[in-house]
Amino acid sequence: MNLDMDANPVKVVLDTNILIPAIAFGGKPQEVLNLVLEEKIIVFISPILLAEFKEIYRKKFPLSKEDFELTIKNIEELFEIIQPIKTLGVCRDEYDNRVLEAALEGKCSYIITGDKDLLDLGSFKNIEILTTEQFLQIQDSGG
Repeated sequence: MNLDMDANPVKVVLDTNILIPAIAFGGKPQEVLNLVLEEKIIVFISPILLAEFKEIYRKKFPLSKEDFELTIKNIEELFEIIQPIKTLGVCRDEYDNRVLEAALEGKCSYIITGDKDLLDLGSFKNIEILTTEQFLQIQDSGG
């Protein structure tokens, strides 16, 4: 039964390299976003991660100002915005450290990413670092 999962949604951080394809192209990354709409997962994002998303999304997908603002508004409404307290220096890429900080602050179970450096970590302080496909397999199996 799925009652426990519905009562306690899984907490995750979506890396920008998953969030952008989810919005722009669909596919497996969009399946993860659908879990947010179904209230099966809660996605945490920090102001720094949101700023990075905005910068990359604006460059790669020039939208009208209204469409861009609507996309940002939807993210802000669907995701939990948190301000990490701890600053980490675990990864050589500073952005990867910001992802870890957000997941730690949000007490997340998972980071969903396509970033090889993060994936090579495998986990960080009991937070599993997975690809979209790996995460969806866990969700499909009821985990």
